[in-house]
Amino acid sequence: MTELICDNKTLKELGFPNIITYLEKYAVGPTATQRIQNLRPTNNVNELLYTLKAVQEIVNIKRASIIFPQLDFEEITQEIQLLAIKDAVLTAESFFRILNTSELINEILQFFEINTGKYHIVKSIFKDCSFNKEIINSINKVLDSGGIVKDNASNDLALIRQKIKSLKVQINRNFERELKKWSKENILGETFETFINDRRVLTVQSTYKRKVAGSFLGSSKTGSLSYVEPQANLALNQQLDWLIDDEIKEIRKILQQLTREISYHLPLIIAYHVALCNYDFTNAKAKLAIEMNACLPTIEKTPQIKWSNAFHPILRKNNQILNRTTLPQDIVLDINKRILVISGPNAGGKSITLKTVGLLQVMLQSGLLIPVDLNSKASFFNEILSDIGDNQSIDNELSTYTYRLKRINHFIQIATNQSLFLLDEFGSGSDPDLGGAIAEVFFESLYEKECFCVITTHYTNIKIKANQLEKAINGCMLFDVSTLRPLFQLSIGQPGSSFTFEIAKIVGISDKIIKKALDSLGDNKTRFDELLSSLQKDKNEIEELIRKKILAEKKLKTSISFYESMNEKLNHRLQVTNNSIEDKTKQLYLGKKLQVFIERFNSKSKKISVNDQLMDEIKRMIIIEKSKQSPKIITQVKYKNEDKPMSEKQIEEIKVLDKIKVGSKVSISSTRQIGIVDRIKGDDVYLEIGNIKMKIKKSKLILLD
Repeated sequence: MTELICDNKTLKELGFPNIITYLEKYAVGPTATQRIQNLRPTNNVNELLYTLKAVQEIVNIKRASIIFPQLDFEEITQEIQLLAIKDAVLTAESFFRILNTSELINEILQFFEINTGKYHIVKSIFKDCSFNKEIINSINKVLDSGGIVKDNASNDLALIRQKIKSLKVQINRNFERELKKWSKENILGETFETFINDRRVLTVQSTYKRKVAGSFLGSSKTGSLSYVEPQANLALNQQLDWLIDDEIKEIRKILQQLTREISYHLPLIIAYHVALCNYDFTNAKAKLAIEMNACLPTIEKTPQIKWSNAFHPILRKNNQILNRTTLPQDIVLDINKRILVISGPNAGGKSITLKTVGLLQVMLQSGLLIPVDLNSKASFFNEILSDIGDNQSIDNELSTYTYRLKRINHFIQIATNQSLFLLDEFGSGSDPDLGGAIAEVFFESLYEKECFCVITTHYTNIKIKANQLEKAINGCMLFDVSTLRPLFQLSIGQPGSSFTFEIAKIVGISDKIIKKALDSLGDNKTRFDELLSSLQKDKNEIEELIRKKILAEKKLKTSISFYESMNEKLNHRLQVTNNSIEDKTKQLYLGKKLQVFIERFNSKSKKISVNDQLMDEIKRMIIIEKSKQSPKIITQVKYKNEDKPMSEKQIEEIKVLDKIKVGSKVSISSTRQIGIVDRIKGDDVYLEIGNIKMKIKKSKLILLD
């Protein structure tokens, strides 16, 4: 694979340093910051795909509000260097950093343990790391939660600190006695006391300094106050200094032993450090992607740019600060339309559109997600070069036009079907007719090289040439002729007018001067520009009609959906109403029938036969009505290999067993063990009882729910 050709001039012209600045603020450690500062686009496909997918996975984690361990750590580069040196001693602060690093890695590894089968690429960043408690336990035996060596780290240290504590109590008691004594004599300064070299001393008015027994340790700037260490504490403070020195030596001895223990884990600690620095770098890219609302488009092998709703990230960020709207662009380049020629008015957005293409492509090939719709498609190029703005070279005594000629000539020499060139104000800087002629030749040369180009121009012959060549296409920045204002929207398919005279009106040029300029132009030139203006006006009107039509169709679909929903609800209510009417009618019918029976019943008759016929009719009616409501009951079900029919109790048991399904809670009739149904195969049921799986016949189970 050849190395990507993309020089610093191109990166600067496209605004890539601004993206680097945005990215830097999201780095935690200096290693990631340094890598961001050195970030450059590449065409290493495997590396890019890995990086981009890793960034997208982290973005997915953050957008899903999944709790991932907070990346709060200090790099341990110096600690790693010292651990590799024999008899080196790490400080307590260094061990505290190693401890935090180990705990963070363990938390991250536990995250992937919980989320098994997810986030494979991010997990691979930590592939050389393993869960380890020995490092943490060793350090925790020595250091407390504040990173201070514990009293019980050794017996000697505990004894030394006990003596220090006791001695400090005695020193403070003596000092309080002296302070009380001399404060009554009114010879102390306003503050009474202070600290000199970590020793508590009396602040004595210099006039009385010889009156206080003790060691003179200095005076104030004005000389009005003297600092005296009381005599009673001189020997005690000296003993304290010796004990503090003993404490320092003992702590060094403890830390030296701990250094030896931790050095055994040096390869793992190095893996921890590397993984966190790599994740820090990738995580910064993910945070920038979220800020920019960026995503990973589909990456295709065939060279192409098919971006929907592509935003220029720097422009959008600046507009957000100014509370302005930024319009996205739809940009398409592929093997069938490799060169896009953008024309239109100055200050209409041609250069921004061109820079949007270049900057997003450079970002993508730097492993950064880009602000486009998710359904967009992209690819990687081997050359990404631009020629934008004033490139006058004082050192080489080259004019802007000369420099640009040399640069475009360089493009032609290196161009392949894997090249992307971005040429702003193509061919400008010389006599319009002569410059236009040579620009056309350059244009044809680039076309023959089958490279990809985005070109902005005002030259009519370039617009015509783009229309003539099969794999080139015109595009224009839209301009509202009615308001004489640019719309900052790219429209593909036709060239655009420069709207020179319309813009001249906007800035206040008089009609007389504009008419004189028009008269000086050739008729063909004027008619062509008027035709472009007219075409764009017509296109604007057509697009507005299309927009209104699309809006109307959306409203129609919404209305249809609403009325279909309403119709469905009404049909449901009608069905419910009909069922209710049917039920009420049936009840009314039965009620009337019962009323007839009641009226026919003769309670006064002493003859039994008088009401027998009536009771027979009532029984027949009940049987008929019940037969309409009740489902057929199977009464002749038989056991396998048996001739006798099943009892009602046996039928009921079969019905209950048939209700057992996957997920049912059941118990085994013989042992009363409770389990959950995992799967059913015929009469065999597979149960999960705790961590045990077993197979059992359905007939031996009792359904619990």
